[in-house]
Amino acid sequence: MEKKLRIIFLCTGNSCRSQMAEGWAKHLKADQIDASSAGIETHGLNPRAVRAMAEAGVDISAHRSKTVDDLPDLSFDYVITVCDHAHESCPLFSGKAVIVHAGFDDPPRLAETAANDEEAMTCYRRVRDEIRDFVAQLPELLNKQGEHL
Repeated sequence: MEKKLRIIFLCTGNSCRSQMAEGWAKHLKADQIDASSAGIETHGLNPRAVRAMAEAGVDISAHRSKTVDDLPDLSFDYVITVCDHAHESCPLFSGKAVIVHAGFDDPPRLAETAANDEEAMTCYRRVRDEIRDFVAQLPELLNKQGEHL
């Protein structure tokens, strides 16, 4: 049996995008990827992110917002930053971790001007689906050259 890739999805607050990415990786690629997520800081798990993922059949309600300092083992094959701030502020990881940036829009920021909850959820669903499409291409996509995908 081939060894799973250890991937951590990193975002600023580990509340939305990185949580979605971890959820999709565990849902779609559990046989190939050992997924985790963390933030530069913690902002709590975003309820709309949980709801958007549940609508797609992925339960992330038991996830918790955490920083890299909360993780017991920091040896990863890949660190994938899913927001620009995390990419710019990425902490150092020991070992052979390759840092890759795959930025996604911030659903809470997109939803700031939403007229109602349903309109706000449209923002979360769009980003959820973009993250799903990205994760579905892993690990093959990681073989591409460069640090930006």
